[in-house]
Amino acid sequence: MKEVRTRFAPSPTGYLHIGGLRTALYAYLYAKKNGGKFILRIEDTDRERYVPGSVEIIYSTLKDAGLIYDEGPDVGGDYGPYIQSERKNAYLEYAKQLVENGSAYYCFCTKERLEEIHEKGATKYDKHCASLSKEEVEMRLARGDSYVIRQNIPETGSTTYTDMVFGDITVDNKELEDNILIKSDGMPTYNFANVVDDHLMGINYVIRGVEYLSSTPKYNLLYDGLGWERPHYIHLQPIMRDATHKLSKRYGDASYEDFIKKGFLKEAIINYIALLGWSSKDNTEKFSLTELVDKFDLAGVSHSPSIFDEQKMKYINSLYVKEMSEDDFHNYALKFYGDYDYLKGLDLKFLSTLLHSRVEVFTDIGKLTEFLTQFDGYNTELFTNAKWKTDVAVAKAMLPGLIELTEQSFESLHDALIAYGENNGYKKGQVLWVYRIALTGAQSTPGGATEMAELLGKEESLRRLKESLIRL
Repeated sequence: MKEVRTRFAPSPTGYLHIGGLRTALYAYLYAKKNGGKFILRIEDTDRERYVPGSVEIIYSTLKDAGLIYDEGPDVGGDYGPYIQSERKNAYLEYAKQLVENGSAYYCFCTKERLEEIHEKGATKYDKHCASLSKEEVEMRLARGDSYVIRQNIPETGSTTYTDMVFGDITVDNKELEDNILIKSDGMPTYNFANVVDDHLMGINYVIRGVEYLSSTPKYNLLYDGLGWERPHYIHLQPIMRDATHKLSKRYGDASYEDFIKKGFLKEAIINYIALLGWSSKDNTEKFSLTELVDKFDLAGVSHSPSIFDEQKMKYINSLYVKEMSEDDFHNYALKFYGDYDYLKGLDLKFLSTLLHSRVEVFTDIGKLTEFLTQFDGYNTELFTNAKWKTDVAVAKAMLPGLIELTEQSFESLHDALIAYGENNGYKKGQVLWVYRIALTGAQSTPGGATEMAELLGKEESLRRLKESLIRL
């Protein structure tokens, strides 16, 4: 059996979109599951859409996500160059071979003529130049007329191939257009360069979006015309924003880098993306990349589109967060603590122990700690708690004693608070509720009364308790 060779061939048009990353992931998983090679090729022939710096983003994203390619522009390999614009001299040679055997032809139609036939209702090119004599073609080439090279699709019959997900696909040839292979500037179109590059790089498993399902016969006719073996095809249904809209870079849908900035872990991003169009036989949802390689099979690839659900992705992320050691959680959280000036001066290691079980994504740090900035002007009705039978009057009666014990017994605060309640006829829950509200001014905090005092420190705790008493 031939070595399995898959490829990811993105255009450098910006950040690596989630849909593109899923294609890369599935290509990686299929290659590794079958002991093959995963190749990166940069398709940069569309210079108008080229975004400076995006090639480097592709490299760094794939490597950070763990999708290590065996061959590529920055790692080398036996089938380079791996940047399409550096391969341009090969394409015209193969296009001319197709012209020689009748699988393609020179087209000299002007832009005006093409616009005219479309205005008259034509939905595709009318093969006008396919009937030019060899002599006329040679004469027009000799005098320097501008031309393109078009594929010569048969006008009758049909073309059939087998997709490894969708089975046999048959398309009537009359539905296919004589697409341009070589543009007037001598550069290949994406459709042609893709076929040539895949063949020359030995790519024998092509994994791509389902939008190419019906146009694949055009590519197969090119393979046939050049006497090359067709690759195997695996087409993937799109990822949707909702029931009617595809997830799309064009509409600002998030990239891998966006989700990293939102506080998602790379392992969780890859895990969730794997589930957008594939499921395991046992319906397991949490996988390491190594486990995905082991479990991945085409039988689990969906025939239906998947809807991107960020809440589900957060849930997957939370599973990974909970599995982190305390040190790993703290070290990762440090990247986000710096975004919040109000956390400066606090015991961040202790804060991490409070947040670890509450964080789904690391940007939750903001909403879980924002109470620290909202102490001034808090609503004193927060002291009212029906369960503990507390209100503003109860708080006002308690606070002088709570301030005194904080000054005297901060190092053994929990025991001091319990003793205060017992000595003054209050239940434990009443004391802890009043103390925590007076300290934070917040309905919800990532820890209890004594934990909040430890986080704030003795001096700040006393300042806040005294401020609360003044307000009451």
